Amino acid sequence: MMKGLQWLATVALVVAGVLLLVKPMMARAQSMAKFVPTRFTVVDEGTVGKPDVMLIPGLSSSRAVWDAEAKLLAPNYRLHLVQVDGFAGVPAGANATGPVLPGIVDELHGYIAASGMHPVVVGHSLGGLLALMLADKYPGDVQKMVIVDTLPYYAVLFNPAATVETTKPYVEQMKQQMAAIPADQYAAMQAMIAAQLVKDPAGQKLVAAASAASDRAVVVEAVSEDMLKDLRGEVAKIQTPTLVLYEYDPELKQPDAAAYEGLMKAGYGPMPHVTLVRMDGSRHFIMYDQPVKFDAALEGFLK
Repeated sequence: MMKGLQWLATVALVVAGVLLLVKPMMARAQSMAKFVPTRFTVVDEGTVGKPDVMLIPGLSSSRAVWDAEAKLLAPNYRLHLVQVDGFAGVPAGANATGPVLPGIVDELHGYIAASGMHPVVVGHSLGGLLALMLADKYPGDVQKMVIVDTLPYYAVLFNPAATVETTKPYVEQMKQQMAAIPADQYAAMQAMIAAQLVKDPAGQKLVAAASAASDRAVVVEAVSEDMLKDLRGEVAKIQTPTLVLYEYDPELKQPDAAAYEGLMKAGYGPMPHVTLVRMDGSRHFIMYDQPVKFDAALEGFLK
């Protein structure tokens, strides 16, 4: 009889221990289910219970740009792969009208808060800007950041002396011009643009296809907001440990590679906890052009 009671007591302890482990995971899953973003979708991959990593693609891109990284990180991290609505063939949804970027940032915060996580956020291009905006507005949300080829102020690429006020007329002109391009010409342009952004032929095709399938109105609005979002005065306040990876391709003369490096260093110079790493032999999509170097830098920073 005593042995039976001891056995029951042991089973009860084991069950209690399991419940202690499972209950927080269930609560987290339930809280995540309560928050439904309207401006993006998220695919969860990787290993439950491991550190959280959120990956945000750039302008006109699919979450598929992170496929190689998702495969690499899945055994050791819980991944949250973001897809912005209106990009890469996804319906525009709430991004169809009005400002886009502030709403995405607020919903990223909502998703993070509902899940109870404290992720590392990895953002490419426009996704990097969103990560910076998130860390600036909600400093408690982000544990670390990996910013991939993003400047704190995009407009300096066209004019190093640019300000928001001087850029506004150019942005309005650009919006009108982009809206007026015939659909067939707009589609044909994507392959030429992709060739400037990616050296890798396979990567060029993927980038061009995603861009051609994107909602033009959402793209135009997002680019316009990007060009008018100046975070140069804010980066000094961002305490989040950050790795910035940026391209370096001497073959690409627009802008000059050395001048671009100077813009990156000047833009992030005031940031207190930032490390800049130049990725030689790459254009804008570093994950396609230098995958080995990119993944080594990413994994090293995560660890």
